[in-house]
Amino acid sequence: MVKSEILWGIAPIGWRNDDIPEIGAGNTLQHLLSDIVVAGFQGTEVGGFFPEPAILNKELELRNLRIAGKWFSSFILRDGIEEAAKEFKAHCQYLKEVHADVAVVSEQTYSVQGLDKNVFKEKPHFSDEEWQRLCEGMNHLGEIAGEYQLKLVYHHHLGTGVQTEEEVDRLMAGTDPTLVHLLYDTGHAYISDGHYINILEKHIDRIKHVHFKDARLNVMKKCKEEGKSFRQSFLQGMFTVPGDGCIDFTEVYQTLLKHGYSGWIVVEAEQDPEVANPLEYALIARKYIDRHLLNPAATN
Repeated sequence: MVKSEILWGIAPIGWRNDDIPEIGAGNTLQHLLSDIVVAGFQGTEVGGFFPEPAILNKELELRNLRIAGKWFSSFILRDGIEEAAKEFKAHCQYLKEVHADVAVVSEQTYSVQGLDKNVFKEKPHFSDEEWQRLCEGMNHLGEIAGEYQLKLVYHHHLGTGVQTEEEVDRLMAGTDPTLVHLLYDTGHAYISDGHYINILEKHIDRIKHVHFKDARLNVMKKCKEEGKSFRQSFLQGMFTVPGDGCIDFTEVYQTLLKHGYSGWIVVEAEQDPEVANPLEYALIARKYIDRHLLNPAATN
């Protein structure tokens, strides 16, 4: 087995949601970071409410935590590559100053993830010409990321034009593997396609960042039947942390180890912190990781 160096993180979205600022608004940066320490994780991703680098770095250093990366909404198809590149450079500069490893990118042109639309049936689709522009644009952003010693990792996401396995295949085929990498998200793959191993095995050599997101099958089925939006679905509890849903992370983790994956695995689950206590669920995830992934022999 190839040696792997894996860092374990947990995303801030369980504490505060960038798309719905009122959710978890009372959870401060200090509260969030201290909870992450209590739960035994090594770091997090940057949330929209995070401060300037100097302030953030001090809070991280006090707790011996690291930053994995930060989400970037690209609008290459809507605004053009020049405008996207300008904003992305500022994004990468911030990430460099907080010593991050990856820049998480998702093309948000036509996205319905923030709209009151049926996320299961009303996702956008790109034309052949748009696919070509998207791939060329991602290659350019990948070049920029490299200038800041970062890796661009593309996030396949529900409600966007790059959601399904087929769409991930097309993006990977149309981009330079040295410039554009993949963020593999178990939850988005499962909700989109009904499975999550195919993308992992097919694109393991392109995967440079991982999100461990679990799903509640009964909630997903209900939301699908009722034609819920992305926000409505996660507010009803469609997503959860590993160990609390229907995804078997042991197979995923062993596949990553077998192929020598090195980098971050970040627990991420959009939930309402008023319903799902962030620290409680962080501890649920930590317990699952320790018992079933890192030390499975102890449970036998």
